[in-house]
Amino acid sequence: MSDVALSSARLVVVRHWWVLPQGRPWTLLVNGLFEPFLYLMSIGIGIGSLIGTRGHELSGGNGYASFVAPALLATSAMNAAVNETIGVVWFRLRREKFYDSLVTTPMTGSDVAVGEVSAAVLRAGVAAMCFLCIVAALQMVHSWWALLAGPAVVLVAFAFAAAGMATATFMTELHHNQYVQLVMLPMFLFSATLYPLSVYPAWLRDIVAALPLYQSTELLCGLTLGEVGLGPIGACCYLVAMGVATLWLGTRRFSRLLAR
Repeated sequence: MSDVALSSARLVVVRHWWVLPQGRPWTLLVNGLFEPFLYLMSIGIGIGSLIGTRGHELSGGNGYASFVAPALLATSAMNAAVNETIGVVWFRLRREKFYDSLVTTPMTGSDVAVGEVSAAVLRAGVAAMCFLCIVAALQMVHSWWALLAGPAVVLVAFAFAAAGMATATFMTELHHNQYVQLVMLPMFLFSATLYPLSVYPAWLRDIVAALPLYQSTELLCGLTLGEVGLGPIGACCYLVAMGVATLWLGTRRFSRLLAR
């Protein structure tokens, strides 16, 4: 990407952060911080106290909450990134027609799409990093590998923000967002976020392992628990490929829609 394109995309990021003081920071923090924190308290600590020694086995002797925390961190990044791209971008594209004014300048549709994904990654990353600080303060981080959890969270946010951007270009009505939620909620429940992959039948494990949230959880769990091996490395490659592929698709679709 050229320097001019990067500069144009940067302007989109700056513009969106400039309007954040109009009430958006609170929404960002509630969705990205307090929701996973409540899940952590109720499920990780509450249910974890009932599971007992089995919960310690899942996290290498560190407790059930330490097993759930990285999964909730991945979910926080996913939700924030998807909500920022699908809901907000769709409204600006289909109803507000905000982007029509941008492409009358030297900005292209691709520049705007990259800027939107970058802004979503920044917002989702900030919210998820706040939650990561809480997880660390609660002593649910057990390895120095967790220093890489910050970049890993950004990678997760990038993969889902790019996918959300691509999805938004196919949505023609606002209620189509319900179909997206119909995918995200089961993915949260069944991506080995609350229990290990081993509980599934053998024929189902490969399907679950192919889900992007499972790969995100695998990456962050490996870093926070110090279990770095082929699993987290493979998950990193998966998320990079997902982000690049969907960003390419999203920018092409976005440019085509704005050229009409």
